[in-house]
Amino acid sequence: MMQPAERIRVSGVVLPHGEHRDLYIVDGRITLEPVPGAALLAQGWIVPGLVDAHCHIGLDEHGPVSDEVCEEQALCDRDAGALLVRDAGSAADTRWIDDRDDLPRIIRAGRHLARPGRYLRNYAHEIEPEELTAYVVQEAQRGDGWVKLVGDWIERKSGDLQPSWPADALTSAIGAAHEHGARVTAHVFGEAALPDLLAAGIDCVEHGTGLSPDLIDAMAVGGVALVPTVKQLENFPNYAAAGEAKFPVYARHMRELFTRRQETIAAAYDAGVPIFAGTDAGGVLPHGLIADEVIGLSAYGMSPFDALGAASWNARTWLGRPNWLDEGASADFVVYDADPLDDLSALRSPARIVLRGRVII
Repeated sequence: MMQPAERIRVSGVVLPHGEHRDLYIVDGRITLEPVPGAALLAQGWIVPGLVDAHCHIGLDEHGPVSDEVCEEQALCDRDAGALLVRDAGSAADTRWIDDRDDLPRIIRAGRHLARPGRYLRNYAHEIEPEELTAYVVQEAQRGDGWVKLVGDWIERKSGDLQPSWPADALTSAIGAAHEHGARVTAHVFGEAALPDLLAAGIDCVEHGTGLSPDLIDAMAVGGVALVPTVKQLENFPNYAAAGEAKFPVYARHMRELFTRRQETIAAAYDAGVPIFAGTDAGGVLPHGLIADEVIGLSAYGMSPFDALGAASWNARTWLGRPNWLDEGASADFVVYDADPLDDLSALRSPARIVLRGRVII
């Protein structure tokens, strides 16, 4: 049985600063002031709650799922240490999760916006370019400060990835989103859609395997974020094989993107593009993969410190959420028995998880 919040103490090295501290939990928040009689809950390395910056609670490969499945997905992410999720597009209404203190906090991007017949079935509002601005405004009002576009997908006539939206529609829609206080992100596998998206003022690119050096430089200068979704990129050979018979050009293209994926993401990192960790769970991928995503970012060339920051303190800053475990902060953190900066595989085995001051494990 967990100790009352006013009597809990956690002791250890607090990242990212690396200072040894005693943290006390009072009414769901952290205080650095000693609380007499507080029971020691855990010792180790203490990390601000992990962030999955590209996740889809409420979806599976066929579309929206039941509340019961949503709950299972959220619990799986939570138990992996992901206490904050940017839900990068979902057709399910998951607002009820906000009333559950034991489930992760969610930042929603509304429902995907795609062209008719050019995205996964049952996922998106399928609309034409002249409708894009109105739908962006609608989803900006429904979401939590984000809107999600499908920037490219297979176009049957060419048999390959093609941009979903003309430049003028993007400029109007992204401008409208900004006027309504929302940022815009876009799914983009290939190369062709990226110039217009960046020119229109996109705030974030998902996947980004088609980035070229000049576009990487533009992202770095403009502070445009990249969420590579390393675990999803591993599926490119499977997507190529599945499309081979009907779309051989697409299949070849996906294999090319896969072959140079590490080089592309490493170049973005070296250029200073802000990179964040996202698993793309909820479609074909299971939930609870945030540790593997961080390890994957490190394998692509990010330092362990930056890879973990991409799923913790830096991601929290980017999403406008508290990022340090300081006086008065919400008690959302994960404790590990070993230093994850020495070996990121430690992230796979949380010793303790505390969310809103509740001891989860």
